[in-house]
Amino acid sequence: MSRKNLLSSLTDRKLTAVNSMSSEVISPSPAQERNRSRGAFGAITRSIDELAEKAQAAHEMEARLLQGAVIVELDPDLIDASFIADRMGDDEQAFGELLEAIRENGQRSPILVRPHPKTVGRYMIVFGHRRCRVAKILGRKINAVVRDLEDRDHVIAQGQENSARADLSFIEKAVFASGLGSRGYDRDVIMQALSVDKTVVSKMISVASDIPAEVVDAIGSAKNSGRDRWYKLAVKLREKDAAKEAERLIESTKFKSCDSDDRLVMLINLLDKHTAKSGDKVGPTKSWVPADKSVSVALKLRPKGAVIEMSQAEARPFAEWISSHLDSLFEAYREQTQEN
Repeated sequence: MSRKNLLSSLTDRKLTAVNSMSSEVISPSPAQERNRSRGAFGAITRSIDELAEKAQAAHEMEARLLQGAVIVELDPDLIDASFIADRMGDDEQAFGELLEAIRENGQRSPILVRPHPKTVGRYMIVFGHRRCRVAKILGRKINAVVRDLEDRDHVIAQGQENSARADLSFIEKAVFASGLGSRGYDRDVIMQALSVDKTVVSKMISVASDIPAEVVDAIGSAKNSGRDRWYKLAVKLREKDAAKEAERLIESTKFKSCDSDDRLVMLINLLDKHTAKSGDKVGPTKSWVPADKSVSVALKLRPKGAVIEMSQAEARPFAEWISSHLDSLFEAYREQTQEN
């Protein structure tokens, strides 16, 4: 099957937009519908709905990738992991539940593999790593679909299938995006693989670049922590001596004894205190004025950030122009810093 057919319509809609779970839909009562959006009950209901939608989206993603293919049985010992990781370790509780489900009911959906690009007679997983691991533990053959894929199509299929799932955290996606970038894949490929726009890709790569790999590994996947918390940590680590503070903490017994999300919060709190100790005195001021002196720009550096002040006739329209072009300016900044 051609690459066009294999990956057709994968990016034509949002991955969270799903069809009905069954042919029979039971509509909630008006009272139930009102309660869905209220208070703690509403939050829990929305969370459950989102999980169900993502699970269904992942199922549909797999179905499209495997449509019309022949399922074969393979020896899991002949299958190697993908050449790029998309998951930071395994949730052992979730893996245990998957193992028991397959032990009792069998493998309900096949994994996707490709002929190994370097070793004849072996295969490489595109998606389905945990199912393959279960098969090895149970001593069973693995149901698989074998497709000839180039590396580019491999990472797009792998990224899209995993991005549709509810259990891949922000930092796992960010590390995956950064890994693709370091392997030379352009932004278009990364955008397709994660089904996000260019701005989101830039923020993901920014976070993964600003936080040392050893710190990310020490914290873990932090399943319940989103972009804002990781971005805050990335900003904190840019401050003087912050990396040294982080290194000391991640080696402590207290840090290691916490779960992943708590480790992330603990490190952010430590760096907040580090910032407070450094004081909030205004640093040196840098200024810029064009030849016609139509605007004057002053940059005041602070330990917690920076302040830009403008004056003269063109100050307001120039500031508004900058505000309307922040996405492209930040993207240009990111591309230049990564090249350096």
